[in-house]
Amino acid sequence: MPQMQDDETELPETPATETPEAETPEAETPATETEADANQEAVSQMPEEAAEPTPEERLAEANDQLLRTLAELENTRKRAERDRGEALKFGAMSFARDMLGVADNLQRALKAVADMDTDLPEATQGLLDGVAATERDLLAALARHKVTPLQPMGEKFDPNLHEAMFEAPGTGQENGTIIEVVETGYLMEERLLRPAKVGIAKD
Repeated sequence: MPQMQDDETELPETPATETPEAETPEAETPATETEADANQEAVSQMPEEAAEPTPEERLAEANDQLLRTLAELENTRKRAERDRGEALKFGAMSFARDMLGVADNLQRALKAVADMDTDLPEATQGLLDGVAATERDLLAALARHKVTPLQPMGEKFDPNLHEAMFEAPGTGQENGTIIEVVETGYLMEERLLRPAKVGIAKD
């Protein structure tokens, strides 16, 4: 029986696979001198903790605050006094202005009777005397509250105090002179309650 020879099969050589070398991590680069200087400068610029004020500084600050408070209180007191004075002076202006109409009516009544130029019965004369007394009392009450009538007769016309109702030529008076008071004007302290209505001369 013929002897069988074992055929050794030659396998082709497998090329050795090259194992990739492990990447070695790069070594950390130390901070440069410029970065170190910048870090040092940033640390030096950090605000330091404020020093606690001394007792003398605290006392000075409290004293300053006290003086400011006292000055503010004094200003408030002066302002309140000024407002109170203004209210006392001019608070009654509206009422006083209303009372001027009453004074006007009394004056008109007395003037109308005076222009009649006739002898009046005793009773009527007594009534007129009562009207005249009422007018005097009213004017006195207004005067106690610093309300005074304007008497511009013969004065130069002032648009701040007077209201021109007419102009009359040929009066022989200087131009702008008040020749007639149509309605009495009034002042309260230095404020105008009502301008005087007047007639003025015109050349």
